[in-house]
Amino acid sequence: MSKFIKWTVLCLVLGGVLLGCTAKNSPEEQIYQILEAAVKLEKNYEEQKQPITELENKEKEYYNTILKLGMREFDQIVKLSNEAINNIEKRKELLKKERESLLASQEKFKQIDAKINDIKDPNLKKEAEKLKVTMDERYAAHEKLYASYKESLELDQELYTLFQKEDLRMDELEAQIEKINQSYQAVIEANDDFNKKTNQYNEDKLKFYKDAEIEVSDTKEAK
Repeated sequence: MSKFIKWTVLCLVLGGVLLGCTAKNSPEEQIYQILEAAVKLEKNYEEQKQPITELENKEKEYYNTILKLGMREFDQIVKLSNEAINNIEKRKELLKKERESLLASQEKFKQIDAKINDIKDPNLKKEAEKLKVTMDERYAAHEKLYASYKESLELDQELYTLFQKEDLRMDELEAQIEKINQSYQAVIEANDDFNKKTNQYNEDKLKFYKDAEIEVSDTKEAK
């Protein structure tokens, strides 16, 4: 009975230190400042990935151990199930922090609207508008990912509650695991979409910097 599917989340690219070329306080440079500030606001989002992964791995240990135990060890099953539920509650808190970080980034990103209108070069304005659409789609994709992952956690929690029933039937257990696997597939699909939007945004942003002659010291992933 499979229950675990691995997935990863890509990060934004941090532009580095502004070197020059573009006129100071131009709409293009102001957009640069906003975009890089938005990336930095996602730092807390990045910081949650490792602890979430560690908790996921620990929950997998609980699950596999429970499956190996017999009803004679029901007290141990209950104990491990409660620990798994506590694990899930911790992940819910980390997931909430992730979302808050993305929402803060989104709020900052909204400031580019007025700056785009001030761009005089029509081609650059078109690039900036495309960049904005991609980032807005990325934020929407994350909301979908958040909702999918949150639902999967709720189903996991229901599973560990089921494990605490002494009269649990096999068909009941299998039905719950099937629901969980379906929810995990939704997480995978939402994660793939979010990663595609992240990659596209990174490409659009770097192209905008290049065409706007915004020189930066280097580019690196925001961690």
